[in-house]
Amino acid sequence: MQVAEELWIYAIEDGVKVHESGLTGLSVSENEQARRFVTARTACISLSAGTSATRATRSTLRVAFLSDIHANLPALQNALADAERRGAGAFVVAGDVVGDGPHPVEVIGVLRERKIPAIRGNVDRKVLDVDKTALLRQLIGVAEQRQHAWTARQLGPTEREWLEALPAELSLEYGGVTVRVVHGSPRGDTDYVYPSITGRGLRSKLGEDRPQVLVCGHSHIPFTRRITGVRVINCGSVGRPADGDSRGSYALADLVEGRAPRARIVRFAYPVASLVRALKERGVPGAEPEQYRRGVKR
Repeated sequence: MQVAEELWIYAIEDGVKVHESGLTGLSVSENEQARRFVTARTACISLSAGTSATRATRSTLRVAFLSDIHANLPALQNALADAERRGAGAFVVAGDVVGDGPHPVEVIGVLRERKIPAIRGNVDRKVLDVDKTALLRQLIGVAEQRQHAWTARQLGPTEREWLEALPAELSLEYGGVTVRVVHGSPRGDTDYVYPSITGRGLRSKLGEDRPQVLVCGHSHIPFTRRITGVRVINCGSVGRPADGDSRGSYALADLVEGRAPRARIVRFAYPVASLVRALKERGVPGAEPEQYRRGVKR
């Protein structure tokens, strides 16, 4: 299935009315090819008397993968609500729950209350590393570390215990589909998986492991591609987008046994003004509101 065809199917499944001229962002030829494919697909499903199609729908699980929330509560709330509206039945967070933003306690509270599986990101790890009185005093004047130190001071025993208990990665299975969740890459939480990654590059990062789906974050650059038989998903960032689009991002994956996993990146809006106001009111050190407004990160 081509990218254009996949985008059309997702739009129809979400109840989006496709305009006669097609989907924005696709060329005339791509839209026409996708239109023919979807028309033929719909006809085949109708001829099957609905039985097999119903079984396939019932056995498909739509999972929302989120990453790099960075203590941005309004962004997390909007991401979860958007994913639920689109039919997500499960959620997983690929690290960097806290750091940078003004709501570390609230964000942890939401994930704890909803029992959403999560892993530890490199910033989460750094916050825990500075959460030691002597080291905290040493780092309080260092520019980058001041934010980590501020975050560490906000955490109570409950939040700290939850953060410390997060694993570095997760190996999951949904209906026979194997999913590996890491923060940076299988090599570590500071390594990157970029959209330009090649099959050789992916194999070198995975080693002998071959999950059907590899989920990551860290780069804040969202994308999904099928590479050498592995569906690679970089969720981007829920709360700290860095690609020039101020909207947050997450990934939706449709997982069904016996079929190649499908996935797409979703962009969603959140009240940036509310977040900026909280940064100022709570005195988050080193915060740069303009970066949130522009969707960039230095």
